[in-house]
Amino acid sequence: MDFTNPLVYGVPCFLGLILVELTYSKTSKHKELYEWKDLAASVFMGVGSAILGPLIKTITIILFFNYAYDLFNPEVDGLRINIMGWESFGYSWPIWLLCMLGDDFSYYWFHRQNHMVRFFWAAHIVHHSSDNFNLGTAVRNGWFTLLYKPLFYVWLPIIGFPVEMVIVCLGIEALWQFQLHCVFIPKMGFIEKILNTHTMHQVHHSKNIEYMDKNHGGILNIFDKIFGSWKELDENIKVQYGVTHAPNSYNPWVILTHEYKDIWNDTKKSKNWYHKFMYIFGPPGWSHDGSTLTVKEMQKELELKKQMQAQS
Repeated sequence: MDFTNPLVYGVPCFLGLILVELTYSKTSKHKELYEWKDLAASVFMGVGSAILGPLIKTITIILFFNYAYDLFNPEVDGLRINIMGWESFGYSWPIWLLCMLGDDFSYYWFHRQNHMVRFFWAAHIVHHSSDNFNLGTAVRNGWFTLLYKPLFYVWLPIIGFPVEMVIVCLGIEALWQFQLHCVFIPKMGFIEKILNTHTMHQVHHSKNIEYMDKNHGGILNIFDKIFGSWKELDENIKVQYGVTHAPNSYNPWVILTHEYKDIWNDTKKSKNWYHKFMYIFGPPGWSHDGSTLTVKEMQKELELKKQMQAQS
Protein backbone atom coordinates (compact mmCIF):
# COMPACT_ATOMS: atom_id res chain seq x y z
CA MET A 1 0.00 0.00 0.00
CA ASP A 2 1.36 3.43 -0.94
CA PHE A 3 1.11 6.51 1.29
CA THR A 4 2.25 10.10 0.91
CA ASN A 5 4.62 11.45 3.53
CA PRO A 6 2.73 14.24 5.38
CA LEU A 7 5.81 16.46 5.11
CA VAL A 8 5.11 16.85 1.38
CA TYR A 9 2.20 19.07 2.40
CA GLY A 10 3.77 20.23 5.64
CA VAL A 11 6.77 22.08 4.24
CA PRO A 12 4.73 24.73 2.34
CA CYS A 13 2.60 25.15 5.47
CA PHE A 14 5.76 25.62 7.55
CA LEU A 15 6.89 28.50 5.37
CA GLY A 16 3.43 30.08 5.38
CA LEU A 17 3.08 29.88 9.16
CA ILE A 18 6.58 31.32 9.67
CA LEU A 19 5.55 34.26 7.47
CA VAL A 20 2.34 34.76 9.46
CA GLU A 21 4.17 34.68 12.81
CA LEU A 22 6.93 36.95 11.47
CA THR A 23 4.39 39.48 10.21
CA TYR A 24 2.48 39.41 13.49
CA SER A 25 5.62 39.85 15.56
CA LYS A 26 6.93 42.77 13.50
CA THR A 27 3.58 44.59 13.59
CA SER A 28 2.99 44.09 17.31
CA LYS A 29 4.89 44.51 20.58
CA HIS A 30 6.80 41.25 19.95
CA LYS A 31 9.30 42.72 17.48
CA GLU A 32 12.22 41.02 19.24
CA LEU A 33 10.82 37.54 18.47
CA TYR A 34 12.64 37.40 15.13
CA GLU A 35 16.09 38.62 14.14
CA TRP A 36 16.59 38.83 10.38
CA LYS A 37 20.08 37.29 10.25
CA ASP A 38 19.08 34.55 12.65
CA LEU A 39 15.96 33.78 10.60
CA ALA A 40 18.00 33.71 7.38
CA ALA A 41 20.41 31.19 8.93
CA SER A 42 17.51 29.04 10.16
CA VAL A 43 15.75 29.06 6.79
CA PHE A 44 19.00 28.27 4.95
CA MET A 45 19.55 25.21 7.15
CA GLY A 46 15.91 24.24 6.83
CA VAL A 47 16.08 24.42 3.04
CA GLY A 48 19.31 22.43 3.16
CA SER A 49 17.59 19.74 5.19
CA ALA A 50 14.68 19.71 2.74
CA ILE A 51 17.11 19.17 -0.15
CA LEU A 52 19.41 16.67 1.56
CA GLY A 53 16.58 14.87 3.32
CA PRO A 54 15.09 13.06 0.31
CA LEU A 55 18.56 12.06 -0.94
CA ILE A 56 19.75 10.70 2.40
CA LYS A 57 16.39 9.21 3.35
CA THR A 58 16.29 7.21 0.13
CA ILE A 59 19.45 5.44 1.27
CA THR A 60 19.30 5.47 5.06
CA ILE A 61 15.57 5.10 5.60
CA ILE A 62 13.75 3.62 2.63
CA LEU A 63 16.45 1.16 1.54
CA PHE A 64 17.60 0.46 5.10
CA PHE A 65 14.07 -0.01 6.44
CA ASN A 66 13.00 -2.09 3.44
CA TYR A 67 16.03 -4.33 3.83
CA ALA A 68 15.31 -4.80 7.55
CA TYR A 69 11.63 -5.45 6.89
CA ASP A 70 12.33 -8.03 4.16
CA LEU A 71 15.04 -9.72 6.23
CA PHE A 72 12.97 -10.14 9.39
CA ASN A 73 9.58 -10.54 7.70
CA PRO A 74 10.09 -13.01 4.84
CA GLU A 75 7.17 -13.88 2.57
CA VAL A 76 5.77 -17.36 3.24
CA ASP A 77 2.91 -18.67 1.05
CA GLY A 78 1.98 -15.12 0.08
CA LEU A 79 2.03 -13.78 3.66
CA ARG A 80 4.67 -11.80 5.50
CA ILE A 81 5.67 -13.79 8.59
CA ASN A 82 7.98 -12.29 11.20
CA ILE A 83 10.91 -14.53 12.14
CA MET A 84 9.51 -14.60 15.70
CA GLY A 85 6.46 -16.42 14.37
CA TRP A 86 3.67 -13.84 14.11
CA GLU A 87 2.12 -12.45 10.94
CA SER A 88 3.54 -9.06 10.02
CA PHE A 89 1.22 -6.17 10.80
CA GLY A 90 -1.42 -4.83 8.44
CA TYR A 91 -3.03 -1.40 8.09
CA SER A 92 -5.92 -1.48 10.58
CA TRP A 93 -6.38 1.59 12.78
CA PRO A 94 -5.18 -0.13 16.01
CA ILE A 95 -1.93 -0.99 14.22
CA TRP A 96 -1.58 2.64 13.13
CA LEU A 97 -1.96 3.73 16.75
CA LEU A 98 0.62 1.17 17.91
CA CYS A 99 3.05 2.29 15.21
CA MET A 100 2.55 5.92 16.22
CA LEU A 101 3.22 4.98 19.85
CA GLY A 102 6.35 3.08 18.80
CA ASP A 103 7.45 6.07 16.74
CA ASP A 104 6.95 8.38 19.71
CA PHE A 105 8.95 6.06 21.96
CA SER A 106 11.74 5.99 19.36
CA TYR A 107 11.68 9.76 19.01
CA TYR A 108 12.04 10.19 22.76
CA TRP A 109 15.20 8.08 22.92
CA PHE A 110 16.60 9.52 19.69
CA HIS A 111 16.05 13.03 21.02
CA ARG A 112 17.32 12.26 24.51
CA GLN A 113 20.52 10.66 23.21
CA ASN A 114 21.10 13.77 21.10
CA HIS A 115 21.49 15.56 24.43
CA MET A 116 23.34 12.80 26.29
CA VAL A 117 26.04 11.82 23.74
CA ARG A 118 28.30 14.64 22.64
CA PHE A 119 28.89 13.27 19.13
CA PHE A 120 25.12 13.33 18.58
CA TRP A 121 24.85 16.69 20.35
CA ALA A 122 27.29 18.12 17.81
CA ALA A 123 24.64 17.52 15.15
CA HIS A 124 21.64 18.45 17.28
CA ILE A 125 23.08 21.62 18.82
CA VAL A 126 22.26 23.33 15.52
CA HIS A 127 18.58 23.23 16.43
CA HIS A 128 19.23 24.79 19.85
CA SER A 129 21.83 27.34 18.78
CA SER A 130 19.44 30.26 18.28
CA ASP A 131 18.71 32.64 21.14
CA ASN A 132 15.19 32.97 19.72
CA PHE A 133 12.24 30.63 20.09
CA ASN A 134 9.87 30.83 17.13
CA LEU A 135 8.59 28.85 14.16
CA GLY A 136 11.73 29.82 12.24
CA THR A 137 13.79 28.00 14.85
CA ALA A 138 11.68 24.89 14.19
CA VAL A 139 13.24 24.46 10.73
CA ARG A 140 16.79 25.13 12.01
CA ASN A 141 17.82 21.49 11.79
CA GLY A 142 21.26 19.91 11.71
CA TRP A 143 21.99 18.06 8.50
CA PHE A 144 24.00 15.25 10.06
CA THR A 145 21.24 13.86 12.29
CA LEU A 146 19.73 12.36 9.13
CA LEU A 147 22.62 9.90 8.98
CA TYR A 148 22.00 8.14 12.31
CA LYS A 149 18.34 8.85 13.09
CA PRO A 150 17.10 5.67 11.29
CA LEU A 151 19.05 3.51 13.77
CA PHE A 152 16.58 4.51 16.50
CA TYR A 153 13.55 3.55 14.39
CA VAL A 154 14.64 0.42 12.49
CA TRP A 155 13.20 -1.87 15.19
CA LEU A 156 9.71 -0.92 13.96
CA PRO A 157 10.00 -2.56 10.50
CA ILE A 158 12.04 -5.36 12.09
CA ILE A 159 9.10 -6.43 14.27
CA GLY A 160 6.66 -6.16 11.37
CA PHE A 161 5.33 -2.62 10.89
CA PRO A 162 5.15 -1.80 7.15
CA VAL A 163 7.84 0.62 6.02
CA GLU A 164 5.29 3.04 4.52
CA MET A 165 3.47 3.21 7.85
CA VAL A 166 6.67 3.99 9.74
CA ILE A 167 7.57 6.78 7.30
CA VAL A 168 4.10 8.35 7.61
CA CYS A 169 4.37 8.24 11.42
CA LEU A 170 7.77 9.93 11.19
CA GLY A 171 6.13 12.68 9.12
CA ILE A 172 3.30 13.16 11.61
CA GLU A 173 5.85 13.44 14.41
CA ALA A 174 7.73 16.15 12.48
CA LEU A 175 4.52 18.12 11.91
CA TRP A 176 3.75 18.11 15.63
CA GLN A 177 7.29 19.12 16.51
CA PHE A 178 7.16 22.12 14.15
CA GLN A 179 4.13 23.76 15.72
CA LEU A 180 5.51 23.31 19.25
CA HIS A 181 7.89 26.22 18.56
CA CYS A 182 5.15 28.86 18.80
CA VAL A 183 5.62 30.99 21.90
CA PHE A 184 2.09 32.45 21.83
CA ILE A 185 0.27 29.27 22.95
CA PRO A 186 -0.32 29.25 26.75
CA LYS A 187 -0.70 26.24 29.04
CA MET A 188 -3.65 24.11 27.94
CA GLY A 189 -5.03 22.59 31.11
CA PHE A 190 -5.88 18.88 30.97
CA ILE A 191 -4.08 18.46 27.63
CA GLU A 192 -0.82 19.16 29.46
CA LYS A 193 -1.22 15.85 31.34
CA ILE A 194 -0.97 13.86 28.11
CA LEU A 195 0.67 15.77 25.29
CA ASN A 196 4.01 17.49 24.83
CA THR A 197 2.92 21.10 24.55
CA HIS A 198 4.33 24.48 23.58
CA THR A 199 5.24 25.52 27.13
CA MET A 200 6.97 22.18 27.70
CA HIS A 201 9.00 22.73 24.57
CA GLN A 202 9.95 26.20 25.75
CA VAL A 203 11.49 24.45 28.76
CA HIS A 204 13.36 22.12 26.41
CA HIS A 205 14.88 25.01 24.44
CA SER A 206 15.88 26.91 27.57
CA LYS A 207 19.47 27.31 28.70
CA ASN A 208 18.36 27.96 32.28
CA ILE A 209 20.28 25.34 34.25
CA GLU A 210 17.20 23.89 35.96
CA TYR A 211 15.50 23.43 32.57
CA MET A 212 18.36 21.88 30.60
CA ASP A 213 17.96 18.34 29.21
CA LYS A 214 14.26 18.22 30.00
CA ASN A 215 11.15 17.38 27.94
CA HIS A 216 12.55 15.27 25.10
CA GLY A 217 9.14 13.90 24.11
CA GLY A 218 7.56 14.04 20.68
CA ILE A 219 3.76 14.04 20.78
CA LEU A 220 3.23 12.49 24.22
CA ASN A 221 4.92 13.50 27.47
CA ILE A 222 4.51 10.10 29.13
CA PHE A 223 8.04 8.93 28.34
CA ASP A 224 9.56 12.03 29.94
CA LYS A 225 7.49 11.31 33.05
CA ILE A 226 8.40 7.62 33.11
CA PHE A 227 12.13 8.17 32.58
CA GLY A 228 12.54 11.23 34.79
CA SER A 229 13.17 14.00 32.26
CA TRP A 230 9.88 15.91 32.48
CA LYS A 231 9.65 19.44 33.87
CA GLU A 232 6.79 21.91 33.86
CA LEU A 233 7.30 25.53 32.87
CA ASP A 234 7.55 27.80 35.92
CA GLU A 235 6.03 31.09 34.83
CA ASN A 236 7.99 32.90 37.58
CA ILE A 237 11.29 32.00 35.90
CA LYS A 238 12.38 34.12 32.92
CA VAL A 239 13.27 31.70 30.14
CA GLN A 240 16.55 32.24 28.32
CA TYR A 241 16.78 30.39 25.02
CA GLY A 242 19.84 28.96 23.29
CA VAL A 243 22.89 27.05 24.49
CA THR A 244 25.60 27.81 27.04
CA HIS A 245 28.33 27.43 24.42
CA ALA A 246 26.89 29.19 21.38
CA PRO A 247 28.55 29.43 17.95
CA ASN A 248 28.15 33.25 18.04
CA SER A 249 27.79 33.32 14.27
CA TYR A 250 25.09 33.57 11.63
CA ASN A 251 27.25 31.65 9.17
CA PRO A 252 25.36 28.38 8.49
CA TRP A 253 28.56 26.37 8.06
CA VAL A 254 29.90 27.57 11.43
CA ILE A 255 26.56 26.75 13.08
CA LEU A 256 26.56 23.27 11.52
CA THR A 257 30.15 22.35 12.39
CA HIS A 258 31.38 24.40 15.37
CA GLU A 259 30.78 21.65 17.95
CA TYR A 260 32.71 19.09 15.89
CA LYS A 261 35.64 21.50 15.87
CA ASP A 262 35.36 21.88 19.66
CA ILE A 263 35.30 18.10 20.10
CA TRP A 264 38.49 17.78 18.04
CA ASN A 265 40.21 20.45 20.11
CA ASP A 266 39.09 18.84 23.37
CA THR A 267 40.45 15.42 22.41
CA LYS A 268 43.89 17.02 22.23
CA LYS A 269 43.72 18.14 25.88
CA SER A 270 44.73 14.71 27.15
CA LYS A 271 46.82 11.82 25.87
CA ASN A 272 44.67 9.34 27.78
CA TRP A 273 42.54 7.36 25.28
CA TYR A 274 39.65 7.02 27.73
CA HIS A 275 39.56 10.80 28.05
CA LYS A 276 39.56 11.15 24.26
CA PHE A 277 36.69 8.67 24.01
CA MET A 278 34.68 10.56 26.64
CA TYR A 279 35.22 13.89 24.90
CA ILE A 280 33.57 12.35 21.84
CA PHE A 281 30.93 10.00 23.26
CA GLY A 282 30.51 11.18 26.84
CA PRO A 283 27.87 13.73 27.88
CA PRO A 284 28.33 17.31 26.62
CA GLY A 285 30.41 19.32 29.07
CA TRP A 286 32.38 16.32 30.35
CA SER A 287 36.05 17.10 31.04
CA HIS A 288 38.86 15.08 32.54
CA ASP A 289 40.04 17.97 34.72
CA GLY A 290 36.74 19.53 35.77
CA SER A 291 37.32 22.62 33.62
CA THR A 292 33.84 22.20 32.14
CA LEU A 293 30.75 20.58 33.65
CA THR A 294 27.96 18.36 32.39
CA VAL A 295 24.33 19.40 32.77
CA LYS A 296 23.87 16.99 35.70
CA GLU A 297 26.91 18.47 37.44
CA MET A 298 25.65 22.03 36.89
CA GLN A 299 22.19 21.11 38.17
CA LYS A 300 23.72 19.46 41.24
CA GLU A 301 25.74 22.61 41.96
CA LEU A 302 22.62 24.76 41.54
CA GLU A 303 20.67 22.54 43.94
CA LEU A 304 23.45 22.78 46.56
CA LYS A 305 23.45 26.57 46.26
CA LYS A 306 19.69 26.67 46.79
CA GLN A 307 20.00 24.44 49.85
CA MET A 308 22.75 26.62 51.32
CA GLN A 309 20.72 29.78 50.70
CA ALA A 310 17.68 28.19 52.34
CA GLN A 311 19.75 27.29 55.44
CA SER A 312 21.37 30.71 55.78
